[in-house]
Amino acid sequence: MQAQFDCSDRVAIVTGGSRGIGRAIAEGLAAAGASVVPASRTESDVEAVVESIREDGGEAHAATVDVADRDSIDALVSETADAFGGVDVVVNNAGMNPDSALGKPESVDPEGFDGTLEVNLQGAFACAQAAAEHLHESDHGSVINVASVGGVVGLPRQHPYVASKHGLVGITKSMALDWAPEVRVNAIAPGYVATEFIEGAMENEKIKQSLIDRTPLDRFADPEELAGPAVFLASDAASYVTGSVLSADGGWTAK
Repeated sequence: MQAQFDCSDRVAIVTGGSRGIGRAIAEGLAAAGASVVPASRTESDVEAVVESIREDGGEAHAATVDVADRDSIDALVSETADAFGGVDVVVNNAGMNPDSALGKPESVDPEGFDGTLEVNLQGAFACAQAAAEHLHESDHGSVINVASVGGVVGLPRQHPYVASKHGLVGITKSMALDWAPEVRVNAIAPGYVATEFIEGAMENEKIKQSLIDRTPLDRFADPEELAGPAVFLASDAASYVTGSVLSADGGWTAK
């Protein structure tokens, strides 16, 4: 039987789902037929995503979450199960890379370091952990961790971020071993994506162009280009894929 990129029988949570990569993934999963719960800390932002999905004929429910707060995560999972009857897919996209966590090792603020790991690494693990029972009861249980090229190679002056994303790749592989065969666990490793955050941080055109020059496809990705990898990993087309890191970096790590 030919595998289909069809998610019509799946319920998906997308953290950090109000903008950028998260919004694109939420909308992509909805377009593939999934019932989607985009979640972030700002209710009005996720409501805008839900409205967009519904206008396109999809099913969605808005929820708020702080992935640094386990009670908030538990509430998100319960709210999703109440709205749609279960949880089949968890996309861990929420992340941060604050200014206080940037710089040479001697200048990194300890609170910025701890906060980055708390959201990017511990938060992702906690979301998967909270949804574990639902995922194991599902016939299509899947966890998709949005990592980064910074989870595969080093990036200067981004030590907490790189540590968190390397850790997320490691957790992806370990969790895939422990939860097989019932639940598949994979990661996506994007390169530089033209989100509002990145564009705002790239005011220096010389630095921006140097990053583009470093990318074989000669441009930043559009957020929508990350939806395809997520739909693939959530669908039966990836039914034999687990413990993998799918690079979507324009060739960055190949160079």
